[in-house]
Amino acid sequence: MYLSLSDWTSRKAQSPSGRASVAFKASPTVIALGVVSMFTDISSESVAAILPLYITGALGLSMVAYGLFEGMNQSVSALVRIAAGYTADRSNRPKPIAAAGYGLSMVARAGLLLVSSFAGILAVVGLDRIGKGIRTAPRDAMIQQASQPEHLARSFGLHRLLDTVGATVGPLLAFVVLVLIPDGYRAVFVLSLAAAVLGVAVLALLVPNRRLHGVQAGDTEDSTTAGLADDAEDFEQTNEAATEAAPQRPRVRMFTRGPVGRLLLTAGLLGVLTVGDGFIYLALMEHGQLQTQWFPLMFVGSNVVFLLLAVPLGRLADKTSRAGVFVLGHGALAAAYLCAGAWGSLPAIVLTLALLGTFYAATDGVLAALAGQLSPEGARSTGIGAAQTVVAVARLIASTGFGLAWVLFGGGPSLLVAALLLAALLPVAWVLLLRGRPVVAGTAL
Repeated sequence: MYLSLSDWTSRKAQSPSGRASVAFKASPTVIALGVVSMFTDISSESVAAILPLYITGALGLSMVAYGLFEGMNQSVSALVRIAAGYTADRSNRPKPIAAAGYGLSMVARAGLLLVSSFAGILAVVGLDRIGKGIRTAPRDAMIQQASQPEHLARSFGLHRLLDTVGATVGPLLAFVVLVLIPDGYRAVFVLSLAAAVLGVAVLALLVPNRRLHGVQAGDTEDSTTAGLADDAEDFEQTNEAATEAAPQRPRVRMFTRGPVGRLLLTAGLLGVLTVGDGFIYLALMEHGQLQTQWFPLMFVGSNVVFLLLAVPLGRLADKTSRAGVFVLGHGALAAAYLCAGAWGSLPAIVLTLALLGTFYAATDGVLAALAGQLSPEGARSTGIGAAQTVVAVARLIASTGFGLAWVLFGGGPSLLVAALLLAALLPVAWVLLLRGRPVVAGTAL
């Protein structure tokens, strides 16, 4: 089985036989995983929406401390991503690995009810990020396995749409709770825990425990997944029949050369200039046009745009160029930096949130689709985990460095410099991802 960069850019969606276009059909497994992510994001984003102000306002800590907080969250997650992906590939059963990650995040939500110091919050949120690091690559590998190859980015877009519904509802819940109950942080934490429990329940009951590769006809599913899994069986067995019977073990060199190596290098370079959303929102607040109680709604605004564009941009990536959409999405991020750094008017705030949502819609699911498609059979979880790890480590550097730049030069000027550097890097990223069309063996790179 071979993959070329012409396959990567996916300029014409064809069936596996290459004879005709294939109509998009949403896999029930993808939908179920989207619902799991929806509840999990209600849980995590309701908390994330209040933490920047809580840390810098209620606890009175500096922007350097917040930068370290953001960076440590990214790095803790990165420590386990490749290991979780590799374990899912080797076990050939990604669901238990993903369930462990979701379960760990649920435990972390309970921990938020027991701690009140910065150190305690940092430890509990770090535990949640470890759970995120464990679950993400196996979950995305399940999405890749259950999706039609010619509509891969669109399937990831559908999952991210449902995920973003949760990311939108979570901050809204936090906003409503804090309006009704001043300083009602514990009430937000209770709602967060309840949503996490629902997410784990949906995963356990509705997501099939299927193999990633080497599936034989007659292979059965767990009895707990009988309801939704039966509906998905005919569709997903079509994909299983196309997989290799004896996939090879992933090798280190798949990450250092060829399309996978270039993807990881590009994602890392762009990630170094991707600062946390909280910094952008705090920079907008610094202009003085909004009062602090409106802060959680900024998360809602960008997430609504993400929700609206996730599927359309995934479809566009499948029909034109996944790599191209990924690079151009970072152009929207550079424009968001420019708006947030230079202006604080209401139109500038709206435009910033729209550009930030566009960035995530054009990059989040598309990166996972690229990594999964380019990785050899039997190493998809590992490849996806590697891409996510590179991005997480790069954003650790970005968050820590930007927190220091904020203290030295101010939020607005630092964002303007970041916008210029990111814009200058886009042509380099374009060349790295789209140069040449070498053929790469699909078993091991």
